[in-house]
Amino acid sequence: MEFVRATWEKDHEYMSIVGDLLKDEDLLKLDNITHHRYTTRLVHSIFVSYVSYKITKAKGLDYVSTARASLLHDFFLEEREEIELLGMGSHNSAHPKIALKNAERLTELNELEKDIILKHMFLCTLKSKAPRYKESFIVSMVDKYCAISEVSQPTRNWAKQFVGRLQTRLSYGTQI
Repeated sequence: MEFVRATWEKDHEYMSIVGDLLKDEDLLKLDNITHHRYTTRLVHSIFVSYVSYKITKAKGLDYVSTARASLLHDFFLEEREEIELLGMGSHNSAHPKIALKNAERLTELNELEKDIILKHMFLCTLKSKAPRYKESFIVSMVDKYCAISEVSQPTRNWAKQFVGRLQTRLSYGTQI
């Protein structure tokens, strides 16, 4: 994550697209909410936003709407249990609707941005309809990639340390 942070903060074009959103007090509260066990909801949202921005820009798609909407795709302050109590369905089907309402309070959204926020849980719930736009599909897939990357980080760190210790033992001729 630090590589991504060092990259997006120095990307002037990306910051000119999302900078106004990153000044919002409510959006910044996401940095206090643990997400996918090992990161915060804000860091996850920026990760998804920046990777989606880079892909859609490279593909000649609407990278401005993609960067902004994907930053707002998980813009909800409620915890998983609180969402379930709202009676809007499961966390996976309800939180995109909450994020969309919060995003609409923060900024004006076009149809593409709304679709990105509402459809980012595609394939994770039966109630999520297929994305209407290429950008929405990209954000949905990037969200899953980022989530897997975040959740697996401790295991990857452990594996690197284990391999390092194993290599050290082998280089000294120590029995395993």
